[in-house]
Amino acid sequence: MELETYLKKAADEVNSLLQELYGEPKTPLSRAANHLLFAGGKRLRPALCKLAADAVLPGSSHKIMSAALALEVTHNFTLIHDDIMDKDEYRRGQKTVHTLWGEPVAILAGDVLFSRAFYLISRSNAPDYAKVRAIELLSKTCEDICEGQQLDMSFEDREDVTRHEYFHMVTLKTGVLYGASAGMGALLAGCSEEQFQELYQYGSQIGAAFQIQDDLIDLLASSDKSGKDQASDIREGKQTLVAITARERGIDLRPWRRPLSTDDISALITLLNEKGVISAVQEDATSLIHSAVERLSVLADTPEKNLLADLAWYFIRRDY
Repeated sequence: MELETYLKKAADEVNSLLQELYGEPKTPLSRAANHLLFAGGKRLRPALCKLAADAVLPGSSHKIMSAALALEVTHNFTLIHDDIMDKDEYRRGQKTVHTLWGEPVAILAGDVLFSRAFYLISRSNAPDYAKVRAIELLSKTCEDICEGQQLDMSFEDREDVTRHEYFHMVTLKTGVLYGASAGMGALLAGCSEEQFQELYQYGSQIGAAFQIQDDLIDLLASSDKSGKDQASDIREGKQTLVAITARERGIDLRPWRRPLSTDDISALITLLNEKGVISAVQEDATSLIHSAVERLSVLADTPEKNLLADLAWYFIRRDY
């Protein structure tokens, strides 16, 4: 099966299960909690959880889909709180939760999703010891995500963020939830300790690469393609890997922190290409993917293992 076909089928399954569980909200708070959950999304984290389970024990994923949903629910909890902190008005083409219901309700809506995640893990059809370890994993993951978000916000007041600090931040903010997705699927399917460790690191690395690709998409993709303002990271002075690499190569991006026309953005991209910034950032992402795919050697050769490799490369080849 091709990756795109697999991801479409997995997303359809996740959407159906979410509708079955939460499709008829009874209270305003439930409606707020469901708002982003039912507003779309690629459902990559539950798809990764499902793939990892079947790569460890073929056919096991149907037993642990409840836990796979927990990862999507957790992701949406972080989005609601991120939107509050960033004061964003739109997400997935929809008004954000705090814009529609106010910040207090939005905070509670995120908390509802956080609570649902652990309930969903407990409902999966797996041995109790595996479910306890999965809950432990998600608990630590949520703490790591918060640490990553705080680091990211602290970078806003600095001009000297190093690439080491950046990689640490994106691994916490984005990578660890993908690590948990792969690790949890493996755990609940009965993996060995070596398989768990390697799949967790695989997920964390492709998640970090996913964020690097987002940095590139912000700069290179048109607003029509990405749905976001092109080069917004540059205009806002965010310490992305693009900005850090540019600074390492002697490019001062501070003059670009202003409204930028299409011609301005084209000139900036040309400059960054001439200085090798964009290719260097792409090489960093590619290096992470190579390392992640090598970790899959702990798995038997199966179609799911091949799809895990395909998914890793998809993370840095997507253009929106």
